[in-house]
Order: sequence, then C-alpha cells, then structure tokens
Amino acid sequence: MLFLRSLLYFLGSTLVLSFLVALALSLFFLPVKYRYGILSRWSIFCMWWLKITLNIKFNVIGKENIPNEASVIVSNHQSTWETLGFQTIFPHQTWVLKQELQWIPIFGWGLSLLKPITIDRGEKLKAIKKVIKQGSARIKEGIYVVVFPEGTRQPYTQLGEYQSGGMAIAKKTGCSIIPVYHNAGKLWPKGSFIKQPGTITVVIGVAIKPTGKNASTLTKEVREWTLSMQQKYQ
Repeated sequence: MLFLRSLLYFLGSTLVLSFLVALALSLFFLPVKYRYGILSRWSIFCMWWLKITLNIKFNVIGKENIPNEASVIVSNHQSTWETLGFQTIFPHQTWVLKQELQWIPIFGWGLSLLKPITIDRGEKLKAIKKVIKQGSARIKEGIYVVVFPEGTRQPYTQLGEYQSGGMAIAKKTGCSIIPVYHNAGKLWPKGSFIKQPGTITVVIGVAIKPTGKNASTLTKEVREWTLSMQQKYQ
C-alpha cells in the first residue's frame, strides 16, 4: 500500500513540475524572483500532495527566529524533503548543490532557472571559492542561501562533519546564520522511493551573527546546536 501511495505522490508531483518548468522556461526572460515565484508553487503542491497521498505533515518550531533580511540557512541533510519543505518555510532562496543535479531531466532544469550555486566536489578549493563568491552575491541580491554543510545526505540519526562554506559567506557579507535541524529522513529516507506517514519536525534556532568569530568557530557552534536538537527531536 505504501508503495502505491508513494507512486501516486511521484506521478502527481512529476506532472505538476513538468507543467511549471515548461511555464518558467517560456518566461526565461523574467527576473529570477518571478521564476522562483512560479517554480516554488511546486514545493507548496508537494507538501499538500504528501499530506493527501501519504499523510506526511510537518511542524515548524522557532519560525519567529527567521530574520527579515537575507541570511545563510545552515541545515543538516537527510532527505529530498528539505529542498522542497524549506521553500514553504523560508523566503526566496537558492541552494549550494552539486552540479550533477542540474542534469536531471525536468527537476534539474527547474533548479537551473533559480540561480543555484553549483559546485564540483572533486575540486574542493575551487568549490569553496565559488560558494563564497556566488553565495555573497546572492545575499546582496536579497536571496537567502541554503547550505547543507555535510555535503551529502546522511542516514537518519546520523550527523556528518560540517564544512565551513556557509559560515564563510556570512563572514564575508556580515549576514546572519540560521541554524536548522529536521528529522525528515525518518519518513523519507535517503535513497528510498517508499515514504512513511507521520510528522516531520523542523527546528529553527536563533540567528547567529558572525561578528567576532571565525568560520571554524561558527561551524562548530552550529554543528553542536544541531547535534543537541537531533538528540531532542530524532
């Protein structure tokens, strides 16, 4: 039964995404904020469709901690869910992601329309410089930047090592860092087609100003906060 429900979710979400990507491509000449406005409707649909097909809901704790100005969102990475769910929680955003994701038919084309920061993980030094340069540019444009500092999705209950790229963006621009924890991998595990019903918890911590701290210190602070939330809400 869960397989059939997961299949129904997949088919419905793919159909809607195909339509919205086609629409956004036809309006490629529009500024990115308008393309984002179109394509982010897919995430809103997906959250509703997950609830209908699989009874997957989510609860946000600490939404009042989101600053009004563009910031770096630093989150753990367990699932595909957070790339969708965050669009219904935070303002206009883009993401640091591996460049191969842009090659995925339909989904990757949609990502490419939203000015993501794409990196080649095989060239770490170039990747870090690109993240800092382009991430800072996005912040100055008023776009929030989502960073998954573990670099790749981790199994539920595990937390990988954090890289400092997101903190370096905050240091360069002086913007806030928003620490985020979620347990989406419990219901939508890494690499799994079948999803489980339940409620995903998203915790948004108090924004951290980078003043007076180096990137390594900030990275440790955010990871330790995330680990404490994991122990509390997993």
